[in-house]
Amino acid sequence: MRIAIIAPEQIPVPPILGGSVEITILAIAKELAKQHSVTVISRSHRRYPAYSAVSGVHIYRVATGSPEKYLANVRSFLQGKSFDVIQVDNRPKFVPSLKKMFPNAVVSLFLHSLTFVSPPLATREAAGAGMRSADLVIANSESLKTQLTKRFPFAAAKIRKVWLGVDTSRFKPAASAKPRRALRLLFAGRLIPRKGLPVLLRAVKLAKRASARPLELVVAGGTKNAAYSRSMRALSQKLGVNARFLGTVPHRRIQQVFQDADVFVCPSQLHEAFGLVNVEALATGMPVIASSIGGIKEIVVHNRNGMLIARYKQPQAFADAIVRLANDRSLLGTMKLQARMDCMERFSWSATAKRLARLYASPNLHGDA
Repeated sequence: MRIAIIAPEQIPVPPILGGSVEITILAIAKELAKQHSVTVISRSHRRYPAYSAVSGVHIYRVATGSPEKYLANVRSFLQGKSFDVIQVDNRPKFVPSLKKMFPNAVVSLFLHSLTFVSPPLATREAAGAGMRSADLVIANSESLKTQLTKRFPFAAAKIRKVWLGVDTSRFKPAASAKPRRALRLLFAGRLIPRKGLPVLLRAVKLAKRASARPLELVVAGGTKNAAYSRSMRALSQKLGVNARFLGTVPHRRIQQVFQDADVFVCPSQLHEAFGLVNVEALATGMPVIASSIGGIKEIVVHNRNGMLIARYKQPQAFADAIVRLANDRSLLGTMKLQARMDCMERFSWSATAKRLARLYASPNLHGDA
């Protein structure tokens, strides 16, 4: 198959620092390129040439700007070319125009969250137009598929679930872990309110009282809101939490941060469609303590490879889970091994690409690939 993948206009492929959608696009494209012709259209960036080939993937970069300007440049690039599949990631507004341009191709809309089918970024009418025009709508979790089906029932028959994956050769346990007395907790994600860092900071303070081990917290992630970042650092100091803020860590190096931690904590306060960082943590051999919300529940299996927190708005609930792992080294060790095993069995980019390819080869397939 000749497959074109249209990336969003905000972050280049490959991403310079991070961007889960762009990480996903390139990882899937590399796998698809082993058996198909794959072209990725991405925004231009001063660090990248207009064209490059990465692991068999042809990446063309066009000028960005507003979504409308970017789409016009994408259309100009595509003019006169032929593809069997056009995959649009996270931009439902792009779909009607591209379907009209390629009426005989399978045009899919790959959604990674509800963000771009919801106000203020999309009215229900605009999002619905994209859903109607797509031949397939790909959701990255059963949770997101359910949410989309409720919101756009007319599209239910063409919404499919395709889990994301992880590079298990890069995200893997450290070759030699140095023993330490402290339990090192890791938070990785954007420093924005919905990610729940204040809940985690308060949880660590509470957990210190009952933990048999000292607790360390590493925060890997940046924000465009400098004031919010300063407020998080101030809160950690006020609470007496031993926290180290790393700022934004480029994704190409983030596995080193993962390998140097014991437990991953994901205290999200709003729906997470999938939660790629949780899969990366499992692959590294870290148990995950996470909010029982959205697609996270499809990744973390309670009391097996981590712990799901039902009362995720309450710091004490996270504190109890942290203390349990801090005080039971045997349980921690068992969960570490199980985390890696579960990830190897269930989440790989190869499996993701195979499911997509099956759907694209037979777009009228009933049920998930």
